[in-house]
Amino acid sequence: MIKLRLKRFGKKREVSYRIVATISTSRRDGRPLEELGFYNPRTNETRLDVPNIIKRLKEGAQPTETVRSLLRKAQVFEQMNA
Repeated sequence: MIKLRLKRFGKKREVSYRIVATISTSRRDGRPLEELGFYNPRTNETRLDVPNIIKRLKEGAQPTETVRSLLRKAQVFEQMNA
């Protein structure tokens, strides 16, 4: 199963995340299938590749709870149904 989840990167106490599509059994920081966005919780900055995220969701990818809330804030699900 393909999951949309966060991949941690950055220095200690200066963490940021990449939103990636990966196989559910792979490691958190392992090689992803595709990088779909960026999230920095310290500055609340979010950059998303919306067309590719929608493509992955239509193919059956399941987002984690954190990624789901980020996508909901960016109104990606509304764009998917439109």
